[in-house]
Amino acid sequence: MDLPVMPPVKPMLAKSVKTIPPGMHYEGKWDGFRAVVHRDGDEVVIGSRTGKPLTRYFPEVVEAVRRLLPERCVVDGELVVAHDGRLDFDRLSERIHPAESRVRTLAERTPARFVAFDLLALGDAALLDAPLTERRAALEGALADVRPPLHVAPATTDVEIARRWFEQYEGAGLDGIVAKPLDLRYQPDARLMYKIKHERTADVVVAGYRFHKSGPVVGSLLLGLHDDRGALQHVGVCAAFTARRRAELVEELAPLVMDPPDAHPWAAWGEAAAHESARRLPGAPSRWSGKKDLSWVALRPERVCEVGYDHMEGDRFRHTAQFRRWRPDRTPESCGYEQLEEPVSYDLDEVLSGP
Repeated sequence: MDLPVMPPVKPMLAKSVKTIPPGMHYEGKWDGFRAVVHRDGDEVVIGSRTGKPLTRYFPEVVEAVRRLLPERCVVDGELVVAHDGRLDFDRLSERIHPAESRVRTLAERTPARFVAFDLLALGDAALLDAPLTERRAALEGALADVRPPLHVAPATTDVEIARRWFEQYEGAGLDGIVAKPLDLRYQPDARLMYKIKHERTADVVVAGYRFHKSGPVVGSLLLGLHDDRGALQHVGVCAAFTARRRAELVEELAPLVMDPPDAHPWAAWGEAAAHESARRLPGAPSRWSGKKDLSWVALRPERVCEVGYDHMEGDRFRHTAQFRRWRPDRTPESCGYEQLEEPVSYDLDEVLSGP
């Protein structure tokens, strides 16, 4: 491979802001794997956000790149998987599997798409120093004839359209809007764009905690919600406490520690069979966790806290929730899924059809 921009490339990133800023270029925020695609003839490399190759996990995308992208190019975008008209991150995550036979099976069962939103090189020309407006025009020209599973991300400079997308696109599984200054040069691994994500709150049961990597202080609280059968399901964690607060929480939660945890609703978490039969338990092994210590301290599920979250992935929080406050006025039994706001459904094909 001999391109003017060579792999690996760490993509340009975005920092969070509360509102959509005016006077910029706007796109949906895709909930998938960020990926930079390099093509030089038959040679194709798909690099992850960290620069590690994803090529072997998405053979159907590699084949589409060879058929549909320009002969020599470097394209920034997002790998996504759709199911029932919306993005499905869980199914996308299943694609990272060590067995080639499993990868091939999933490529047929849950094929991925690549949504392109920036062009870093075309032919012998590197475009990193070109302003966004020029790169976007070059992207639209170079990819004018692409078809599924490759797409060009819809974009607009109309802030009112962006605000409408912010509300509509969530129903298709996107998780917000990305705003980019019009004169922005491409700077790998720099947070120069802006992301605006949905934020909601929920009252959840605190049913355990994990220690922080720095020592015997709280790293994250394990959160639960009751399903329609009354069973407490693990829905995620909240974190981002100060060092002082982590130490305080150990003392504060000490009276609730269950040792042994036999009567805890999630006591079977260490049994592999339990993860297969239960809806949601903490500590489930995954290809992402590797050798990470997933053990946790069980607490009597008696305390309730309010957390901020952006959106759900199935029956759990898609990202780490943010602790807001304790809710002594709420009973654990009152914390169920029914309190969660559901976005209005919006078909992913409508998103990809553009403004």
